[in-house]
Amino acid sequence: MEEILKKVQDGLLSIEDAKIALATYEDLGFAKVDHHREKRQGFPEVIYGEGKTVEQIISILQAIKAKQNDVLITRISQDKADKILEIHPELTYHDIAQILVWKAKAEKEEKEGYIAIICAGTSDLSVAEEAAITAEALGSNVRRFYDVGVAGIHRLLDQAQAIREATVSVVIAGMEGALPSVVGGLVSHPVIAVPTSVGYGANFQGLSALLTMLNSCASGISVVNIDNGFGGAYNAVLIDRLAYGKER
Repeated sequence: MEEILKKVQDGLLSIEDAKIALATYEDLGFAKVDHHREKRQGFPEVIYGEGKTVEQIISILQAIKAKQNDVLITRISQDKADKILEIHPELTYHDIAQILVWKAKAEKEEKEGYIAIICAGTSDLSVAEEAAITAEALGSNVRRFYDVGVAGIHRLLDQAQAIREATVSVVIAGMEGALPSVVGGLVSHPVIAVPTSVGYGANFQGLSALLTMLNSCASGISVVNIDNGFGGAYNAVLIDRLAYGKER
């Protein structure tokens, strides 16, 4: 702000251009891009791709990129991603996670610690990868522990020590959603549970897993919404940053 005002004082910048530079959001007509979010919350605005047209997404990502902010687009289908990549090939598409990413700056230094992304079964992978790619895009290290559901609990126990060493765990499970309770009983760090809509009829599109996680007998477990890998990862990155005093 001081730099912009100094330029106005020295006659190097017009008042109109200064107003644009100081604006906390950019009005695109159909969307108001929040350029001030990183200053308030530590991360730039994330684009939710579902329900938006390709043209709308491109306009928003161009506004974010123009400010040299990282771009993270979630819930973006392959066909939309292909059209966006034709215009912006510098982005990277992660098809399982359905996420597009662009990093404005290279990582400055190696980061300490990691977030454990723990997934019950292969059918939950899309939600797990949404969590993993989100956490990586927001600046945290990630270790993946996949297909370690309670139906074969020895697979989880084989990884128990590595999971215990994580700063925080994001645990993704469908069906009855028991895995976060088991993990919660093994670790001394926060556990963020993500129910998925994977399961047969009485799973009620993830409601049974959600209720199981909300009623967990293990302490230290918080729960996000059904299939919300992004939300689970976002919370985990906040915890990870607090633990290590990380800055972007």
